[in-house]
Amino acid sequence: MAPPREAARVYPPKPTDVYLFGTCVIDLFFPDAGMDSIRLLEREGIKVHFPQAQSCCGQPAYTSGYTEEARAVARAQLQLFAADWPLVVPSGSCAGMFRHHYHELFKDEPAALQQVEALAARTYELAEFLLHVCRIQLSDTGAPVKVALHTSCSARRELGTHVHGRALLAQLGAVERVDHAYESECCGFGGAFSVRLPDISGLMVLDKTTALKDSGASEVVSADCGCLMNINGALEKQGESLRGEHLASFLLRRSGGK
Repeated sequence: MAPPREAARVYPPKPTDVYLFGTCVIDLFFPDAGMDSIRLLEREGIKVHFPQAQSCCGQPAYTSGYTEEARAVARAQLQLFAADWPLVVPSGSCAGMFRHHYHELFKDEPAALQQVEALAARTYELAEFLLHVCRIQLSDTGAPVKVALHTSCSARRELGTHVHGRALLAQLGAVERVDHAYESECCGFGGAFSVRLPDISGLMVLDKTTALKDSGASEVVSADCGCLMNINGALEKQGESLRGEHLASFLLRRSGGK
């Protein structure tokens, strides 16, 4: 069961340095989303540190019941993000793993648990960090467009960061965010879920893509590349031209690039 949505956080002043956790899906399939996340942060005057040894957050192993394997992966990440800088994650799913599920993995290891709790307190999903820590102000340089925002289950139900993506899009004067049916529903990716239960996953993403096409949006935006991979793959199979883009890339492009 997913943890309850978090209470309101107290946000610190904008830091000079941050870590970026790249995520597996960004690293392998959406590298531009990672680079655009860095560009947005650097444009705010922040130095971004990207430890090259970082790997998976451990979520696929954890949700598949491979607790020991997930713990080993998580332990390696703890060692990489040891400095007292915020950890910015361009994925609600991975941010939720750091903020909530590492605690479960290390609940019987007091020394490691202390590290986990300290890291969780300084871990931020990208949209949340841009809005509440950077207090970013965006100016729209693009033509009028209708956009549908898809929010991952972790971002919506564990972190509550779906409201942050909406707030950032609202700063772009020529962008109209349109509602769509199944807006609060899973796209069917769910990490290893889509591999274990592909038939169910396929029906879920069919509902999602149908709703997105019916919304009247010409673009789809999401802050989670796992969802984008599933949604874009389904749209491509359907022969549709509609595609999704990571929120970081969309914000950077609409606000004048670097």
